[in-house]
Amino acid sequence: MTRNSNVSRKTSETEIAIKMNLDGSGDYNISTGVNFFNHMLESFSKHSMIDLDVQAVGDIEIDDHHTIEDVGILLGEAFSEAIGDKKGIKRMAHAIVPMDESVATVAIDISGRSYCNMNLNFKNEKIGDMTSDILIHFFESFAGSAKVNIYGTVEGVNDHHKAEAIFKAFAKSLKEAIKVEHDQIPSTKGVL
Repeated sequence: MTRNSNVSRKTSETEIAIKMNLDGSGDYNISTGVNFFNHMLESFSKHSMIDLDVQAVGDIEIDDHHTIEDVGILLGEAFSEAIGDKKGIKRMAHAIVPMDESVATVAIDISGRSYCNMNLNFKNEKIGDMTSDILIHFFESFAGSAKVNIYGTVEGVNDHHKAEAIFKAFAKSLKEAIKVEHDQIPSTKGVL
């Protein structure tokens, strides 16, 4: 079974191409024009062991909103295509990840339904060159197009550590949820 995808999207605001291999080794090639966001996606790839190539050009001269939102949408589409019919996957998983004074928890259900509940509470408007409040929207965009449930929360003092902890917890929980454990669809409905 090959679980990979190659998707692209072009709008008047962004042009994005994403390649994803769910059964990779954490190799990445990320370029979004938003350096801190690149760092978060690199961390996600490395800790999920999902190979990820993201090439995004957006109207960051306005702000980073369109680029990060559209990467979230397309990343979800890439995931949905790569995961296929979900036969045999573990489906649900969670992770708790510390990062210095911060700790993040993420729970995921690859349910075929979209829902996102993120409690991030960043203190500053920016983390590096990225607008901090866009991260909730990134996860909402991913959940919507991937058709997954994501619940996440983070506590801490340093916004950089909090953001990195939430991406690592996202990576670890998704890595566990996509594991193939059997040969059935993990649902009483018979479909996900």
